[in-house]
Amino acid sequence: MLVELDTSRRVLFAVGATKQLLGVDAETIIGRNFMELVSAKDRVLVEQLLFMTSKRGRIDNVTIRLQGQKGPTPPVAFAGYMLPDLKDHFFLALRTQAHLDDKGAVEQGVDRDKSTGLLTGNSFSEMAVQKLKDNNAELTLVNMPGFQSFYDSLDEDERQVLLNTVGTTLRANSLGGDSAGEVGDGKFGIVHAPGLDVAALEAKLSEATKAFDPAGKGVEAQAATVEMDMAGVDEGDLAKGLVYTINHFKEQVGAKFNVKDIAANMDALVKEAAQSLQKFRSLVSGNDFQVAFHPILNARSGAVHHYEALVRFNGKFDESPYKYITFAEETGLITEFDIAMMRKCADWLRKNRADRVTVAVNISGMSVGNDQYTKDLHALIDADSWLKSFLYFEITESARVADLVQANNFVQGLRKKGFHVCLDDFGAGAASFQYLSVLEVDVVKLDGSAVKNAQSAPKGRAFLRALTTLCKTLNVETIAEMVDSKESLEFVRDCGVEYVQGFLFGKPDADPWSFIKKLDRKLFA
Repeated sequence: MLVELDTSRRVLFAVGATKQLLGVDAETIIGRNFMELVSAKDRVLVEQLLFMTSKRGRIDNVTIRLQGQKGPTPPVAFAGYMLPDLKDHFFLALRTQAHLDDKGAVEQGVDRDKSTGLLTGNSFSEMAVQKLKDNNAELTLVNMPGFQSFYDSLDEDERQVLLNTVGTTLRANSLGGDSAGEVGDGKFGIVHAPGLDVAALEAKLSEATKAFDPAGKGVEAQAATVEMDMAGVDEGDLAKGLVYTINHFKEQVGAKFNVKDIAANMDALVKEAAQSLQKFRSLVSGNDFQVAFHPILNARSGAVHHYEALVRFNGKFDESPYKYITFAEETGLITEFDIAMMRKCADWLRKNRADRVTVAVNISGMSVGNDQYTKDLHALIDADSWLKSFLYFEITESARVADLVQANNFVQGLRKKGFHVCLDDFGAGAASFQYLSVLEVDVVKLDGSAVKNAQSAPKGRAFLRALTTLCKTLNVETIAEMVDSKESLEFVRDCGVEYVQGFLFGKPDADPWSFIKKLDRKLFA
């Protein structure tokens, strides 16, 4: 069905499958408001699409429903153009078979959600920095509390329309129609020209959800524009600082959270993060960190199997590096740190090679998918082939592994060179089983919280036994972490776990041999 509209949305011309789609002849709809021919739940979406078209010139194929004589029609593909040369008229095409474009497929290195066209992951933050630098533009944050639970309450077709509507509304108000992103559940950001009517945007987004709520309440949208001074900050650090700050925005929940508070402080937060980036990068490049060793022991004999190499900063061996590592992961510096840690451990092994100590080096799930890290790592281990006899690799933060097939290729690249690979955090979530089904590893480390929960849960022993049995069937060894008491040691032994790690055997230390002297042999009698 082909339709021509004027700027008031009045149908000037129609031809084609009007009878099949709407149940009426083409002449019948001429002169009517086109929005009356659209299903009520899709009207906000279509209005935003037309608004976007008035700015960009075209609508890509988007699935909508029309309002026929017998009610909403099956999904149709909606596409069209606005031609300024023809008095700003819209020319629209609607067809029964939706051949939706793979949005963003032609944008090299850019992640977009196919349902909404919104940028995802760090793509939005990186784009935002570039456009804020190069254009007279502003950044607005949008929060829709309860959006995810509202979305979950809808059926599949309603979810698709809702996502299309929200995505199109945000994109329509952004620079070029493609400068909006989803940064978390119900949390969005848009880069736009100065003067955006924030109240109108809030109203449009709230209205989009009301159409799906029988009570007519929907989800309230909250938006606030950020004031940022882009001068005097390195663009690369600014991008990473914005990623870090947007992640902070993403994690905010609860009734007390106010998006306007984040927006008001965002300029300071971004610059503070950029300064922290410089300090952390200086620590890494200057090799200004230390390695602490923590033993992994045979659960029955007490013999040290190998040591996990843990980072410590500022010489504080009793202080957890968690905040540093989390910061590195959220700002994208983790790959630089991971390779620096690998070099430091290789140097230590080279100096202490005669003692035949085996060390496990951590690799963040984010580094697994980084081409430069992979290249640097293989160059390092190829230069010292003897390392395969003294070195394990442990993949941490497995939840951050985006592409399991790519990750398995990474793992197999190490195993083919003789290195053992361990998967950390196993049992912490349902996805662990998916990881184990795809990633062919030598060892899994049972998450400490999962081990502790298994000890207190009525069916915990059976659960942990089932995990260890599964691993043995797959020829995968198991390590239980956070074994901090004799009762915990006896529990994991009974469940069939082969190796243990925890404060029961000592705390991380710069001297790996100190554990042998202090180890209580009665634990293994």
